[in-house]
Amino acid sequence: MQSKKQTLLPKFQKTLEKMGENIKLARKRRNLTTIQVAERAGIDRTTLYHIEKGNPSVSFGAYFNVLRVLGLQDDFLKLASDDEFGRKLQDLKLIGKDNGK
Repeated sequence: MQSKKQTLLPKFQKTLEKMGENIKLARKRRNLTTIQVAERAGIDRTTLYHIEKGNPSVSFGAYFNVLRVLGLQDDFLKLASDDEFGRKLQDLKLIGKDNGK
């Protein structure tokens, strides 16, 4: 099965690029080479390069394994943890129910 190429709007691509830059900085702060991180994460150096560039076609699992190697795996738990927009929508529905009584 052939996978589709992921395309993103430019502003969202910038977000991924910033995340990749953060991962690269975390690797460098730990004085780890690309070879060390790639081997420990079980990925190719090319995949690590793509992660550090914010490539959207890299699997979620590869991103996670790199963060795990860097000791940042708990950062995944922060994704979508503060759903401010969802809470506002829920609150609007709840407020609407009270008005009907």
